[in-house]
Amino acid sequence: MNRNVGTTDSRVRIGLGAVAGLVSLAVLSDAIPLAPFFAPVLGLGAVILLVTGLTGFCGLYSMLGVDTCPVDSR
Repeated sequence: MNRNVGTTDSRVRIGLGAVAGLVSLAVLSDAIPLAPFFAPVLGLGAVILLVTGLTGFCGLYSMLGVDTCPVDSR
């Protein structure tokens, strides 16, 4: 697996993943009045964002031919 997620993209993914995870936990604890359906959806999204941000590889980017990683940092 070649790295295809750049530094800025990775930081944004990690930040959004952390926020989505916190919102998911807040929905589970009824701190935010949303339908319970949103908790696992946000949780799964958080996991996906965190994993792709931390590993530097995105399968969707790979399928679409997108690469935000500079050539010299591979």
